[in-house]
Amino acid sequence: MILTVTLNTALDITYKVAALTPHATHRVGEVVERPGGKGINVARVLAALGHESVVTGFAGGPTGAVLREMLAPLAPHDALVEVAGNTRRTVAVADDATGDTTQLNEPGPTVTPGEWTAFLSSYDSLLRDAEAVALCGSLPPGIHVGAYAELVRRARAAEVPVLLDTSGEPLRRGIAARPDLIKPNADELARLTGSREPLRATRDARRRGAHAVVASLGPEGLLAATPDGTWQAEPPEPVKGNPTGAGDSAVAGLLSGMVTGLSWPERLSRAVALSAATVLAPAAGQFDATAYEELLPRVTVVEHTTGMPAK
Repeated sequence: MILTVTLNTALDITYKVAALTPHATHRVGEVVERPGGKGINVARVLAALGHESVVTGFAGGPTGAVLREMLAPLAPHDALVEVAGNTRRTVAVADDATGDTTQLNEPGPTVTPGEWTAFLSSYDSLLRDAEAVALCGSLPPGIHVGAYAELVRRARAAEVPVLLDTSGEPLRRGIAARPDLIKPNADELARLTGSREPLRATRDARRRGAHAVVASLGPEGLLAATPDGTWQAEPPEPVKGNPTGAGDSAVAGLLSGMVTGLSWPERLSRAVALSAATVLAPAAGQFDATAYEELLPRVTVVEHTTGMPAK
């Protein structure tokens, strides 16, 4: 079983419009709703790949009830902890004219100390059956900034490999707890290390505590600095569509490759193909399976020797 943690779950709403114009009224052509939050997206992709996945974190209020109702028929098992506050919504406005997406994210509900204690008890219990755990996304109000560092340490104590996918101070503190893998994007990596040069920044992030670092470079794919080597993986061509959830699909590909014993180049190929196939899908948390199968053998993976700059 692969456990994914989403402390700040969301109901993801995607609006499709012909063209997004500031200060104008728009007629929405299509509305898509999905249970969301980074870890839930990861779990759904893992389930589609054939893995048993369990989602935990927080959900509450009317929006949380809708999220759990929509999650029920899907493959991931629901181990979310109930909170008194209302789960947030995220709104993605997909512009058909440009292929761009505008994202609006609400804040999450405030989590009380008692709710956090209940979550920790559930988390420790779930770790007993986990092959790997992914800690994903932002922290809701009420959760201390070192929460992910605490969850990393608990996973390591349980001898469960842990992937951390967050940003800002939670990432800075979390990396000091020595997660097995972090997956920042280029901006998050730059804020963590102070360097805009991806290869230098990934290696610096490893020195700060991460066993391995896989950085998302947008259209240029993924850059991985690991104990076994450094690689860059790129899709065969740029893809246009809704990028919401593409990074989460990459996380799912990395976790899938980890638990099935794939080599790093194979893990990166799977992650890049899944990410690109998600951009081509109509909504967050899913991927175009046909596109994935077509893209997978065409992903390019290049090894970087010591001192060689990334493209």
